[in-house]
Amino acid sequence: MKTPLHLWIVGVLSLLWNAGSGYDYLMTRLESTAYLAVLTEPQRAFLDAAPMWFNATWAIGVWFAILGSILLLFRSRLARTCFGFSVLGLLASSVYSFGLATPTTFEIMGTTAIWFSAAITVVLILLYLYARLMTRRGVLR
Repeated sequence: MKTPLHLWIVGVLSLLWNAGSGYDYLMTRLESTAYLAVLTEPQRAFLDAAPMWFNATWAIGVWFAILGSILLLFRSRLARTCFGFSVLGLLASSVYSFGLATPTTFEIMGTTAIWFSAAITVVLILLYLYARLMTRRGVLR
């Protein structure tokens, strides 16, 4: 089966979108002074106080999304699984960010945090559904 043009478009756009998250994760975890300089003191305190499981679920969300995008471009059915793990990682890290952290991300950043997290969640779910559809149509092997 010939690869439909929309797969390349979705694959490249999703890789660019998810690469931004990867960059954010790396710069934060590597404690890039220049990158973290734009954060407020409460935002820095939030990151410093985050438990190991939050960082692990954040990593799962980010790196499985990137891997899912790459696998989509390689027409692999494993893209769906990766996007699924990414959604789970995002949801698990959101439990800490919006529920268990003191203060919560919402208290630090307001509604911007909710809208941004919602947008990321919607995109990841759409990528999961897209990969599932492409698998069912035989585009992803």
